Amino acid sequence: MSLTRRTVLGLGSLALAGALAGCTGSAPRADGGDDSGSGGSSGGDGGDNGDGGLPGSDSGTGTDSSGAGGTRPEGTGGPGVTLVSVDDDPDLPVRPSVELVRDTATADHPPQLRTTLTNTTDSPVRVGEGRAVHFEYVYSGDDQLVLLPGGEEWPAEPDCWRLTEGIAVTEEYRMLDISPGEPSTRLVDLYATPGEGEDADACLPVGEHRFETTISVLSESGEQQESVTWGFTVLLE
Repeated sequence: MSLTRRTVLGLGSLALAGALAGCTGSAPRADGGDDSGSGGSSGGDGGDNGDGGLPGSDSGTGTDSSGAGGTRPEGTGGPGVTLVSVDDDPDLPVRPSVELVRDTATADHPPQLRTTLTNTTDSPVRVGEGRAVHFEYVYSGDDQLVLLPGGEEWPAEPDCWRLTEGIAVTEEYRMLDISPGEPSTRLVDLYATPGEGEDADACLPVGEHRFETTISVLSESGEQQESVTWGFTVLLE
């Protein structure tokens, strides 16, 4: 199955020889839990929250809007983040959702979101692609931002959180199994993509940015049964 340009397999001009996902730290999880170094093609029960021991909520400070061009509040590496719109629930046996965990960046961490897929049925559900359904390695529609697995180190400047090089991603199609009535959650960190020209020294760009991904329900053999596009919009100001 082919995903859209801005999903896990669509890196566009950013598919440079950068940090290969899974080569340092733990590989992106296929089951919502910690599967460091597994790289397997199918997930487990998906019930683990996948937070990697990070706090469930750690709101940043930085409400002061002063700073260069109003884009870097004092004490933070960028503007505050707000969820301004989230798509309606799709007609699928799983219900996606997203929430802010850290709404500003600091010298220690970028903004962070939590994505959740909840199985609303009394039977196991298999979905794919296992990273893209949780918005891991998904780029905004304008290619200015990217969501990367939370809690991992990526080539970016602290206190700015713009990537210094592109991120290459392995192309295997991962499947995620979610137990009946259970959620699968991941933390994803918000980064700016590598800048060019006048944008090379900027940090997180202000404005509205739309994220979309494809959520596919699969058969036990991995065949696609139904698929939808689902997403949300964030505002950085």
